[in-house]
This record gives sequence, structure tokens and C-alpha cells, in this order.
Amino acid sequence: MREIPAPGGPSARRILVASFVGTAIEFYDFYVYATAAALVIGPIFFPPGEPGIQLLSAFATFAIAFVARPIGAALFGHFGDRIGRKATLVASLMIMGISTVLIGCLPSYAMAGWIAPAALCLLRFGQGLGFGGEWGGAALLAVENAPPDRRAWYGIFPQLGAPVGFISANLCFLALSLGLDAESFQAWGWRLPFLASAGLVGVGLYVRLKLTETPLFKAALAREAPERVPLATILTRHGRATLLGTLAMVACYAVFYLSTVFALGYGTTTLGYSRPTFLLFECIAVCFMALGIPLSGAAADRFGRRPVLLSGLAATIALGFLLGPMLGSGQAALVLGFLCLGLLAMGWLFGPMGALLPELFPTRVRYTGASVTYNLAGILGASGAPYLAQRLVDWGGIAWVGAYLGIAAAISFLAVYLMPETARRGV
Repeated sequence: MREIPAPGGPSARRILVASFVGTAIEFYDFYVYATAAALVIGPIFFPPGEPGIQLLSAFATFAIAFVARPIGAALFGHFGDRIGRKATLVASLMIMGISTVLIGCLPSYAMAGWIAPAALCLLRFGQGLGFGGEWGGAALLAVENAPPDRRAWYGIFPQLGAPVGFISANLCFLALSLGLDAESFQAWGWRLPFLASAGLVGVGLYVRLKLTETPLFKAALAREAPERVPLATILTRHGRATLLGTLAMVACYAVFYLSTVFALGYGTTTLGYSRPTFLLFECIAVCFMALGIPLSGAAADRFGRRPVLLSGLAATIALGFLLGPMLGSGQAALVLGFLCLGLLAMGWLFGPMGALLPELFPTRVRYTGASVTYNLAGILGASGAPYLAQRLVDWGGIAWVGAYLGIAAAISFLAVYLMPETARRGV
């Protein structure tokens, strides 16, 4: 397919800023809940009982959004491929932001009984619905404006929103943990990061409302009418790409959520670390993720998507063998070392995905295709990862969590191995 030149100068910078800012806000919203799930959701929204049971209940609500994300991907992808990227990105940001703010306003189980966890699950579903439409549109915004030989580099900008959103969420909870006593934090302090999303969403909307449609999408509409049902098209005509793209992302999700949500819960309960200490560990480690993303993006433009991903997946398999001895040791240097290695591996795997998943699909169904593969992988690799890891620890010990990570990475390795190289494709 013929390439459309990317815009230059300030216009290109504005597009990349918009793809970065929006995803950073969405990831902040998502990670605020992930952090809260590991720290306070269980005792606040579920009946009194064993801390382990409450933590498992919190991790179960964490999984709800991953079930909602493919639904959001199909919904927003449908309109993104038929109407345009801009309006869809604005809608997804609003739904995500409203759901996040309302979680911060919910009553506790002690105040409202079963209504509290029911409302929490509903709003968590809303978070997933909005997030499902976010990443694919942001990735397309960058990649469909990129020069042919720099698509992976342009594609790292929405990816960089992940570590920025994560650090912002964790720093909020770290500051509150240091500034408030435990009673105040649990009574009302945990709500503040959720309520702060209102201001962030306002910034994101301001940036995104100034966007125009990508040149590739406008050119595709000029050639022929959009697909009537994009989801049906990707499932019937692009089934192999959808399957391989989904499985390729599984390890990326698994290593991230095992290194963050599961590790945070495990570190502050089983290992006995204080909340501020482990949150500081996570903030340090996610800097390695932020380093891995541009390094792998640049490498993917130079060497291709497949070699970069295969090298990262081989390293992640090896990391599975280190999880038990390092994270399970309880020693600060080894625990922090594992978190840094885990998130560096995640960044290396995550960087090329901003280009790879869109490149698997033609322009007419690209929003739906990239979004569905990305979010289906979330169900397989992330939705149950903290819950299953905690169950594995209870059943057989921390080493089994390492085996779980190694299996996830092996599945993704096989998918990428079977996948064609997409770096030289026209988009």
C-alpha cells in the first residue's frame, strides 16, 4: 500500500505529544487502581476476614477490567475504523476518567454493605471499557503519521505513557503513605489519587481536541467506504494475525503485572516490607522499563521487530528461573534487582509493539485489529496474573510463579517466531 508522508515540524511533535499524554493519563488511571488493589481495596470493599482472602478478592476485581477491555476494543475500534481516530480517542479518555473519579467517591463495605463491592466492580468494568479503546488509537495516531523507516520509533511515544503513568500513580501513593498515618490513609487518603484524575483528564481532552485525522485514514476513506463490521473482518480475513498478535503480547503483560501488582502485594505481606519502601522499589524499577522502551524501539527500526522481540522473550524465560531465588529471598538488593530486570524486560518487549500490532492489519480495520489483539492478550497475560500468582505461592511457593512467567514467555516466543517480519511493510 502506498505510504503517506508524515507531517513535519510542529505538527508531528504535537501528534506525538498527544499520543503520549493521553496514554500516560489512561495508564495512570489504570495503575492507580492496580496499586490500590494491592494495598487497600481488600479491607475497604470486602467483609472483614483473613488478609489473604481480602487480597485475593481485590485481585479478582482487578481482573474485571481486563474482561471489559476487549469489549471496549471492539466498540471503539468499530467507530475508530468507521468514523475516525480523533473522536474515538476523546470518548475513551472521558469514560476512563469518569470511572476512575467515581471509584474515589465510593462508600466502603462498612458503610454500604454489598452495594460497595458491586459498584466497585461496575466502575472497574468502566475503566476497562475506556482503556480498551485507548491504546490502539494512540498507537495509530503515532504510527500512521510516521515515516516508513521510523514507525517503531514513533510507536514508542504511546508506550512511554505506561511508565510515566505508573510512576505518577506510585508516587501519589508513596507521598500519601509518607504524609499520612495508616488510619488516615485507609479512611480517606487512598481516594485522592482517584479524584486527581479529573484534572488530568481535562489536560488530555485539551490536547486531543486539537488533533486532526491521520493522513492514512483519510486516504483510506477517500478510496472506498469503511468496513461495515471491522471486527468481523479481522476475525474472518485476519484470524492468523489476530491470534499471533494476541499471543505475542502475553509475556509482556505477565512480566509487568507479576513485577508490579503481585510483587507489591507479596512484598508488603509475605516479605514484610513497609508500603513506602516497596513503592519506592517499584518507582526505581519502572525507570528501567522507561529505558527499555526507546532502546528496543530504535533497535526494531534497525534490525526488525522479530529479532528484538525474540531476544527479549528469551531473556524473560531466563528471568522466570530467577524469580524465586531473587524475589523470594526477601533481601532488599535481590528483590530490587529482580524488579529492575523484570521491568527492563517488559520495556524491551513493549517498545516495538506500538508499531508491530498496527502493522499486522490494513488501514481499514487497523484500529479494531490492533486494539483487539492488545486487549485479548490482557485477558490471557494480565487479568489473572496477580490472582494466580498468589494462589501458586499459597499452593507450592514462589518458585512456581517463576515457572508461570517462563511458560507465558515461551508462548509469546513461539507466536513471534511464527509471525512475519512487518518492518518493511507499507501501512
